Amino acid sequence: MPRSQELPEIGDPSGTVFTPAEEIELGEAFFRSLHGEVAVSEDAEVSEYIQTIGQKLAANSSNPTQAFHFFVVEDPTINAFAGPGGYIGIHSGLIQVTEEESELASVLGHEIGHVTQRHLYRAFQAQGRIQLVSFAAMLVAMLIGSKMANSSYANQAYCASSTSGCQSSGNTGQGLAMAAMGAGTQAMINFTRENEAEADNVGMQILSRSEFDPRSMPTFFERMQQSTRYSGHGTPEFLLTHPVTVSRIAETRSRAEKYPYRQYPDSFTYQVIRAKVRVQFTRNPKEAVAYFQGIRNQGTQQQQDVARYGLALALVADDHADEGIKLLQELTAEYPHQSHFINALAKAEMDRQNVAKAMQVFAQARERFPENTAIKLNYINALLLDKKPEPARKLLEEMIHKNVTPDIYELLAKAYSGLRNEAESHRYLGEAYYADGQTHVALLHMNLARKYAGNNNFYLNSVIDERLRKFTEEEKERQSGK
Repeated sequence: MPRSQELPEIGDPSGTVFTPAEEIELGEAFFRSLHGEVAVSEDAEVSEYIQTIGQKLAANSSNPTQAFHFFVVEDPTINAFAGPGGYIGIHSGLIQVTEEESELASVLGHEIGHVTQRHLYRAFQAQGRIQLVSFAAMLVAMLIGSKMANSSYANQAYCASSTSGCQSSGNTGQGLAMAAMGAGTQAMINFTRENEAEADNVGMQILSRSEFDPRSMPTFFERMQQSTRYSGHGTPEFLLTHPVTVSRIAETRSRAEKYPYRQYPDSFTYQVIRAKVRVQFTRNPKEAVAYFQGIRNQGTQQQQDVARYGLALALVADDHADEGIKLLQELTAEYPHQSHFINALAKAEMDRQNVAKAMQVFAQARERFPENTAIKLNYINALLLDKKPEPARKLLEEMIHKNVTPDIYELLAKAYSGLRNEAESHRYLGEAYYADGQTHVALLHMNLARKYAGNNNFYLNSVIDERLRKFTEEEKERQSGK
């Protein structure tokens, strides 16, 4: 694409009320607060995939040194959002509704555009100094609450900004949103049409540089608009909370046509993850079984094999583990270099309490994929189920330096509990609750950790005391911001 058609870098960091360190702190606080309001996926395979595709896109943005964190929210509705600090969330429902990997990439590219163009920070630039923890909680309230309030309309549409109206219904988010709107903040974070157009244009540039199809953006927009039309809902252009409009589709299609046409095949991992997500979020496993049985003989051989994988997962979920395991055994033999199949096989054996067989499969899986996080976590769960906390602890202590998530903290707490070390067990439970946005519960466990630690372990006491100070300060700030 000619350089003259590319957008300039906008939003010098020196022109914002936040320092770079504060932006990082705000992003982390936002992510913790978000955990307290929505179900952030802890499925390592799904998370790793969305991180991989997201980081590929981010590396081709106008600011490749910007830190980005991509994650999946377990919600069947169609949505994506960009929070502070480069935190970008995508709903599992959006993964499922995409028909090509480039469509998923187009949504992520759009959200990356919001971040690199600093739309959120520019909206708050005139607000002066604020408490970061309270501000992060308020952003989450706006994000969750405004979408819950509009769920009946927006569930059929794609929401491209962090304040678009689409998420599952509920009262908690609505109450939070009303409180925040009462403070006069809602209007400040509504992205303007100019912001949306800017993010579309930046996202399309990123798509092209990352070897994804730029035409996927208008195609996805158009399909989402048609879904609202067929459901009886219109898409009036003045509704800023609903970004899919006829003019927006036309603008993105016109820009996409400037790029040379070629084929963009989906990755095998995208197809596998999409099948897995469908099984996870189909309420009745029998429906998932019927769906994959219906398509298992359609398409290319690879597509048929992905359908067999989805069918296997659905059968296991529907209490037909023997049939599901047989399919997974076949796929594992046919695809020895594919980690998802052998991981699913080991987990299926573990889920039906066949620990010895699960351990045999895990041994093969760990030999083939020694650094695979999903396999490691499932293996650790098997060790704990087999009452072997010490090897589980050793593996977790290695992992915690590379990948800190609430589930790793929880597993460490279980391992230490199995070792009868209550001080460390409660310390890691405290860390898990803190990472999950529940600071008040984290304080309870840290105080218990301090009690069990006694006075004979200076290092552990120092660590606990420091975390107690931090948690107490943040909880006071959170309470004062209410």
